[in-house]
Amino acid sequence: MTAIIGLTGGIATGKSTVARLFAEAGCYVIDADQIARQAVRPKSSGLRQIVNEFGLKILTNTGELDRSKLGNLVFNDSNQMTKLNAIVQPIIRDLIKQAVAKAKLVQPRAIILDAPLLLEQHYESMVDVIVVVTVPENVQRDRLMVRNHLNGAQARARIASQMPLADKEKLADFVISNTGTIEATKQHVIELLDHLSDFSR
Repeated sequence: MTAIIGLTGGIATGKSTVARLFAEAGCYVIDADQIARQAVRPKSSGLRQIVNEFGLKILTNTGELDRSKLGNLVFNDSNQMTKLNAIVQPIIRDLIKQAVAKAKLVQPRAIILDAPLLLEQHYESMVDVIVVVTVPENVQRDRLMVRNHLNGAQARARIASQMPLADKEKLADFVISNTGTIEATKQHVIELLDHLSDFSR
């Protein structure tokens, strides 16, 4: 039976690098962010429901979702965010299930569900093992400042908007520290895959 690994972490912890290392080791990676975009593509049921709830103002001139405008509506209003999640999360879950079924046909070494909000959106019930990629907060802040061209206050605000890494680590079956070299991180990945049965829930 192919194990499903839920891969998560905080912003700028290097989760995408770890996902790539899993892929290079023979795993099938499902990107939850790509699936979330698929859920609201033009002419989709998801986008129609969002327009019905939030109005045409959240569309671009070409009929696509304007993520910036929608973000401005929901990120500072928990009620609006709840409405949005009620629309998109069931669709995303169905699409993830379809992607997992497709991945199983390939019979990979493992299936990786790469999901930044794995724990926040309670996808843990869909996976066998939870892996959290972590770095110290000062490293996370510095990486984020460079990557997204932010000042220190902006970077700290982005980090504070997510579940604290320490809380995610408590819920993890395996923690990958991503502060060393790429080779060191690769060894963490290999170690996990070699002992996958030890972490199955």
